[in-house]
Amino acid sequence: MSDRLRCADLFSGAGGACKGLQRAGFYVEGWDIKLQKRYCGDVFHFGNALDADLVGFDFVWASPPCQAHTALKVMPNAKKHEDLIPATRQKLQAWEGFWIIENVVGAPLINPSMLCGSMFGLGTAGGRAELRRHRLFESNAALITPSCSHGAEMVCGVYGGHGRDRRRVVTAVGNSGGRSIRDGHQQFTVAQRREAMGIDWMNGDELSQAIPPAYSEFLGRQIMAILKKGTTC
Repeated sequence: MSDRLRCADLFSGAGGACKGLQRAGFYVEGWDIKLQKRYCGDVFHFGNALDADLVGFDFVWASPPCQAHTALKVMPNAKKHEDLIPATRQKLQAWEGFWIIENVVGAPLINPSMLCGSMFGLGTAGGRAELRRHRLFESNAALITPSCSHGAEMVCGVYGGHGRDRRRVVTAVGNSGGRSIRDGHQQFTVAQRREAMGIDWMNGDELSQAIPPAYSEFLGRQIMAILKKGTTC
């Protein structure tokens, strides 16, 4: 067994969050109901994340499925997806250690913090396309996050197994409008999306479900500092 602090990575996917948590210093074990052949963690458990035994772990990261909270839910052919955030929160609160729940903007997280790729200089095309992958993070620890730094010529979208420039019109009151501005036929290759995400081991579909490791490393280092101080919940 490693002498590193242990993190359980629930709903792990192929390990975008995992890689950042490892960089933050954690020994990471992942759980997913889909077999993840490219998972980059120290141990992978093929099974239901909500059944994971958290005894002995120092920290838990959880990324419940987001489909119930994305724009896909209003598509004509949309399938019904269960919201697993409440059950995940209940499990983690019962566990009583430090935890983070990650999900998309629009998910019913409580007092979440937000991260964006522009905060970490993530992008591709020689810096001309930035990654604005906004994600929310609920935690029972006090998290510090910077502000977005939008401003690149293009935006590299990573979603649905493909990547397009997905800038949106902004109204005078600062809200996102309803139509996307496509930069001609600008498409981003899998290689460019990997560069933008800071991930070199996933395919296109896996990238669309992942978060950049920079996000989990940034937050994981904060949790690591709290744990090393011996602070309790």
